[in-house]
Amino acid sequence: MHLPLNALRAFEASARHLNLTRAAAELHVTQTAVSQHIRNLEERLGKPLFRRLPRGLALTDEGQALLPVVSESFTNLAHALEKLGDTRPREVLTVGAVGTFAVGWLLPRLRDFQQACPFVDLRLLTHNNRVDMAGEGLDYAIRFGDGAWHGTHAERIMDAPMSVMCTPALAHGLRTAADLARLPLLRSYRADEWSAWFSAAGLPCPVLRGPVFDSSLTLAEAAAQGAGAALLPVALFTRELRQGRLVQPFALELPRGAYWLTRLQSRGTSAAMQAFQQWLLTQAQTSQPTAVDAMPAASRDEILMKSGSSA
Repeated sequence: MHLPLNALRAFEASARHLNLTRAAAELHVTQTAVSQHIRNLEERLGKPLFRRLPRGLALTDEGQALLPVVSESFTNLAHALEKLGDTRPREVLTVGAVGTFAVGWLLPRLRDFQQACPFVDLRLLTHNNRVDMAGEGLDYAIRFGDGAWHGTHAERIMDAPMSVMCTPALAHGLRTAADLARLPLLRSYRADEWSAWFSAAGLPCPVLRGPVFDSSLTLAEAAAQGAGAALLPVALFTRELRQGRLVQPFALELPRGAYWLTRLQSRGTSAAMQAFQQWLLTQAQTSQPTAVDAMPAASRDEILMKSGSSA
């Protein structure tokens, strides 16, 4: 079937502006040409697409039904042509990331990165915050800490304050921070986190008897399965909070460091590296929900109620 592309473009522009003069100016043709294209399309369809008014146009029911289909088709065609017209050679980019950051923050945004930077062929590896960039052939490493690594250039991606998380069932028994002493307190390999959180809450740290985990991912999963309460970086577990598998029973958050985009100082930056850096930092600035905003309304109300009793 022959598609009258010029007529469809004239229709789409006229439908957006509801004015033949402005549509003609956008398409760089005469108003007569736009009018003729629309007339030919209407004759082809056997139905009117516009009602002519003294001061412009109005879409008929048929025109209103056709417009979103035509608009979406032209948008998809433009995106496809942009990709085909990108003459940059594909570049391999190898990034190592802390597993928690990769799963909790980066993976849900990978589709956006692929659309924004189609010339980058990303290779994503995970690590436990100990990494040899030169030995592993990494262009970038995403790490957690204070940003001070010898021979490394580091840019802050986001802060990662920690807060108590547990299942909704366990949270129902918590009225003040002192009630946590009745629960198993799941621990990471950073031994001072619970003592620092209780100190910030103005309470002595209870005896810690919970199991120790070497990954925040397994720590969070243990908490989601009801094994106890855990201290977790809230920004990386918003999905679990939205799903209700975990809740944040107290508003108190403990600053413990940040996630950093790092590269060797001796390493020059390629076009792929620059594209990834710009995309990553822009995403971090614009798409971080707060912990409370990421939760169901019932959980938000409970947290706000308890925030006063935990300080």
